[in-house]
Amino acid sequence: MSDVQGYFDPRFESVRDLFAAQQRDEQARGSALCVTVGGETVLDLWQGVVDKENQQVWEQDTLVNVFSCTKPLGAVALLQQVESGRIELDAPVAEVWPEFAQAGKEQITLRQVLSHQSGLSAITETLPPEALFDWDAMSSALAAQRPWWTPGEAHGYAPVTYAWLIGEPLRRVSNTRPGAYIQEHICKPLGMDFFVGVPDEALPRIAHLSRLRNQFGDAYARALFASMGQPEGLGFKAFGNPSSMMVSSNERQWQQAEILSANGTGNARSLARFWQLMAHGGTLDGVRLLDADLVDQMRREHVQGMDRTLLAPTRFGLGVMLDQDYEGGGFGMGSQAYGHPGAGGCLGFCDPQAQVGFGFVTNAMGPYVLMDPRALELSRAVYQCLRRSD
Repeated sequence: MSDVQGYFDPRFESVRDLFAAQQRDEQARGSALCVTVGGETVLDLWQGVVDKENQQVWEQDTLVNVFSCTKPLGAVALLQQVESGRIELDAPVAEVWPEFAQAGKEQITLRQVLSHQSGLSAITETLPPEALFDWDAMSSALAAQRPWWTPGEAHGYAPVTYAWLIGEPLRRVSNTRPGAYIQEHICKPLGMDFFVGVPDEALPRIAHLSRLRNQFGDAYARALFASMGQPEGLGFKAFGNPSSMMVSSNERQWQQAEILSANGTGNARSLARFWQLMAHGGTLDGVRLLDADLVDQMRREHVQGMDRTLLAPTRFGLGVMLDQDYEGGGFGMGSQAYGHPGAGGCLGFCDPQAQVGFGFVTNAMGPYVLMDPRALELSRAVYQCLRRSD
């Protein structure tokens, strides 16, 4: 256990021991865990290695791509525009993005986009790999895209297109590039070491990502991977168009893009800090992220049931996943918990009832669709400690 670095409150020593035990897996590489309870940090731990050769140790300031854990930050950025009166939740997106008003999308609302009801989980037309890094190319492709289903009648997770579905309206109403907006209005005020578009000077701190071998995930993961083998299907298009989505995550071009859905780069401490604020209704100790009424809107159930993209039951609020009562569908704490997993194992969420903010990151990517067992195991252990101390 000597590999584990950082701080832990003695009440949570069992969580620290579990975190250390996870590193004994032969495929483990590097990871970090941070948990806040109320206004206090009770765990801030890191361990393992960051480089491809497994020689360079994970440091206190190591960064890692957290994939879809980025989505709630983008959603909050857009909801800040709602709070300021620049855009309305139930107004058509086309009011601020006129080119969007084509191919049956004239009445799609911001609320529908935020809760994955827009039918725009993927782009049908095969795009060249470089389009992923061309903001205007992706925005134009989505403006031209016809919904995969009637907007509002079903939901399907938008793993990558979400970046432009929320990012283009954000850009238009704030007159700021989305990555720069998030840095200025979320990361800096909260003291988060987190970027959507990593600056040159921070690139050397990024951990190299690798995939766990011989891991096949749960039944939903297997069904999803099977659907991704159908080139004209929603699953294939959602996760593999442009094809660079699947192969670019260790490349500088990916790290420095502004993909609000998938390429946020930070650490467990930053995720826990963001979710600490959300656990307290958007404001804590004089730091304000979002109006409490809009936080309530975020965490309210907007859709639930079988997800057309993920082929698993999901519940969404606005830009966040809500807890589901089945194995691999929940956050491992109370029923009011909400947040977002990231591809491969990262997880950021809060439990407002327990006043917990939680962040877990890793550079050894697993295959699970929703919650990774490593993150869930840690979350449940934290909850057990909290219940024992009540």
